[in-house]
Amino acid sequence: MQPLSLNLAYNRTRLEHDFADCDDLAVLPWQFGPNMENHAVSLYFNTLVQQKQHNYMKLALQDLVEMTIGPGTEVTIDAIRSYFGSHVASNDSANLVYSYEAVKENILNGDVVIMFDGWNVALAFHALSLEKRQVAEPSTESVVQGPREGTVEDLTTNIGLIRSRIRSHLLKLEYVDTGGTMNTRLAYIYVENAVDPNTLTLFRERIASLDVEVLEASYVEQVLEDSTMSPFPQVKYTERTDVAAANLMDGKIAVLVQGTGTVLICPGLFSEFLQTAEDYYQRTLISTLIRLMRWVAFFIALTLPSIYVALSTYHTELIPTVLLLAIIDSREGIPFPAFFEALIMEFFFELLREAGIRLPKPVGSAVSIVGALVIGEAAINAGIASPIMVVIVAITGIASFALPQYNLASALRILRFPLMMMAAFLGGFGVMIGMLWILLHMTSLRALGEPYMTPLAPAKFAQWRDIFIRGPLDPLIVTNRNKRMLKKR
Repeated sequence: MQPLSLNLAYNRTRLEHDFADCDDLAVLPWQFGPNMENHAVSLYFNTLVQQKQHNYMKLALQDLVEMTIGPGTEVTIDAIRSYFGSHVASNDSANLVYSYEAVKENILNGDVVIMFDGWNVALAFHALSLEKRQVAEPSTESVVQGPREGTVEDLTTNIGLIRSRIRSHLLKLEYVDTGGTMNTRLAYIYVENAVDPNTLTLFRERIASLDVEVLEASYVEQVLEDSTMSPFPQVKYTERTDVAAANLMDGKIAVLVQGTGTVLICPGLFSEFLQTAEDYYQRTLISTLIRLMRWVAFFIALTLPSIYVALSTYHTELIPTVLLLAIIDSREGIPFPAFFEALIMEFFFELLREAGIRLPKPVGSAVSIVGALVIGEAAINAGIASPIMVVIVAITGIASFALPQYNLASALRILRFPLMMMAAFLGGFGVMIGMLWILLHMTSLRALGEPYMTPLAPAKFAQWRDIFIRGPLDPLIVTNRNKRMLKKR
């Protein structure tokens, strides 16, 4: 790093050259002292710092210098160096800067940097002032019962919200600057003695290998994944601070990125994608019923179209006679086989879903609901699709919406089509082969070194009571990891 020069004009010229064509850079020269014989210059981005904050700092500096050195006396560089060297270093909102690179970094971070003529050290005052979204209920994770506090795009605010929930010295926080042009700051949080040391070591190794420009938390996800080509997600996302705190207490690692309103939780295991924080805010019987419904919805969203194709094409003897006659009657005049019919309807359903997401919110809901009804009715009247196929596709879509994590539902959207192809070519045997392939892939998959299907495979029967059902909370308060934590205290 190149140190600053004693010549203020040289320092200013060099910084103005580096920030050429940056019209929002404010360069304000000013004088101070009894006879205004001392020169200084302030540099900051007026898009990051409000003018009134800079004016307040400049007046405060002038008053401090005159009060410390004495009114009417000469203000020398030695006096300035002595005063600011001893006082600014202890100020939590200011620091001393010694190099050009550090000056540029502070300006880009929203600081006001003040340089003096005859002193090769600059003062950097934290003055970032941006409009921020207020803490509110997350729109993607609404609950009937429970906290409604969501994260925002400010890293410091999100960390404070989580730390206010886990008030323990065991909650550890480490910052990482990604470098590059954006130099995005991220932080990862974990609870000491609750997190697995091997998992934490592997996580740090992968974060250290991060060499991409980070725009959003999903950029970090690609580095943390064991298999980037797997359709199944290996990390979880949340905008709820209570969910992040609960996962941290369970030994997870939370990653927060500046400018992103979501928290990345890793490692993400398969069974955890079918759980929500609200499961623990309601009574055991209700939560168990809802959780079982999610498991059923998972299998419906994955296999229902392929099972229908297999049964209607190869295994009609397995369908009850009355239902078979109804299916045959509804399919009369349909020009496509069941596979192509399912393929067309699934494609248009996914198209409507994407249209509803991308369009403005007031229009999107109308398109997704009315569009599905109109197109479904029109397809039946035109003889392109049968009523039973419209019902199958609708039930499949509803089941995918019942899954709590959007990235898991996206994985099923991908796997649904190859399963339908195998059902069209091999019938029920093809569906079984496809499900076996998915199961083998999931059992061989790892998330930060931990088996993806834990605790199902390898089997940990003691934890099964919190997989398919939600048992009473009392025995769940102290988990195996928390027992280790309590012993080490």
